[in-house]
Amino acid sequence: MAELKIIEPACGGWRGSLTIPGDKSVSHRSVMFAGLGDRPVHIRNFLHAADCLSTVAVMRALGVQIQFLGEHELIVTGKGLHGLTEPMGVLDAGNSGTTLRLMMGLLAAQPFFSVFTGDASLMQRPMGRVLQPLSQMGAQIFGRNGNNNLPLSILPMQKKLRGICYDSPVASAQVKSAILLAGLYADAPTTVTEPYVSRDHTEQMLAGFGVRMERSGTSVTVFPVQKTKYCAPEEITVPGDISSAAFFLAAASIISGSRLCLHNVGINPTRTGILDVFMEMGAHLCVKNRRQSGGEPVADIEVEAAPLHGVSFGAQIMPRLIDEIPALAAAALFADGDTVITGAGELRVKETDRLHAIAEEFQKIAPGSIEEREDGLVIHGGAQLQHARVASRGDHRMAMSLAVLGAAGEGAVLEEADSVNISYPSFFSEIKRLQESGRD
Repeated sequence: MAELKIIEPACGGWRGSLTIPGDKSVSHRSVMFAGLGDRPVHIRNFLHAADCLSTVAVMRALGVQIQFLGEHELIVTGKGLHGLTEPMGVLDAGNSGTTLRLMMGLLAAQPFFSVFTGDASLMQRPMGRVLQPLSQMGAQIFGRNGNNNLPLSILPMQKKLRGICYDSPVASAQVKSAILLAGLYADAPTTVTEPYVSRDHTEQMLAGFGVRMERSGTSVTVFPVQKTKYCAPEEITVPGDISSAAFFLAAASIISGSRLCLHNVGINPTRTGILDVFMEMGAHLCVKNRRQSGGEPVADIEVEAAPLHGVSFGAQIMPRLIDEIPALAAAALFADGDTVITGAGELRVKETDRLHAIAEEFQKIAPGSIEEREDGLVIHGGAQLQHARVASRGDHRMAMSLAVLGAAGEGAVLEEADSVNISYPSFFSEIKRLQESGRD
């Protein structure tokens, strides 16, 4: 039975400091890319959560040796760029769209057969957007519902994939990354052009592995890699995930008396739209102690309660904060005036239809406060909040945003609270600790 969690109203604010868990996107890629090397790679601050463990399981099934030294520390020893082996059974991506889509690109070039499945949510998510460009490269991938849904079969390649120039209709790091990974094995350079630049963890990390990458505007090109040119680093330290930090940035901004310091937060410029929007809303944020961790910029962020005001933002910034919309929506309910979000249609094909889920579930706590639009939301700030029973719908980011909303308001009963295990297993224990600190 799915977990039911009682969310108590915050009393005295949330106070203290916390170290944000490892970035989910970087954790996935660190295991995948290290698995293509031929020497041990020591990965620190790995996100030990369900999605990233799906990637670990898939890479192990492909013959990669992975040894955990602790919950957040592991050593990955690959068998070389061309050393992956045919899996004995069906590969299970669980709930992880990142695992599935990136591995589609990686396995499209392999000389062996593979089949993917996933959980009920992932079975419904669209894969055609990845399959189409990979097919242009020569890959043979077949799936349910017109090759758009799991399960998917990837047929063996007996020759190199074709390098292509692909104009992506969406700014999606997962789509881009799948094409770039396939491009490692192509017969010519592969270029992906997006309407806006999406998060660039794949480009940054591949460059760190010795892969030649070139960027021009919203286009990025990967050059085919010779085995001797793919050089894995000895160590990767994963920065803290700004998508997980977003819920505490929101909570500290809207819960009276709060003051938090978030340590080791990744501030890759392709991910910091959340900070830009919060600052525009009037949040009291201070980014301190900037440094590098695992080739990525990180910092500590101090945040305290502040009066917020409504803002408008849309498609141009969306690739830099798409996963943070639920946290921003919770904060917007406490702002003065309306917050208008457009260009967010991508949220309809996440773990759930997040636009619809936010509109329905948030309004159980704040009736009449949200208008659902085709590609966004209009959030009316200053609504009267009430205690309510709400559901995460199996979506980890919905669960965390509803928990923040309940704590900032009159409390809530949260169904399927265990969905936080997808990205932040210690989320509720952190809330408890910070609430107790605020009462001291």
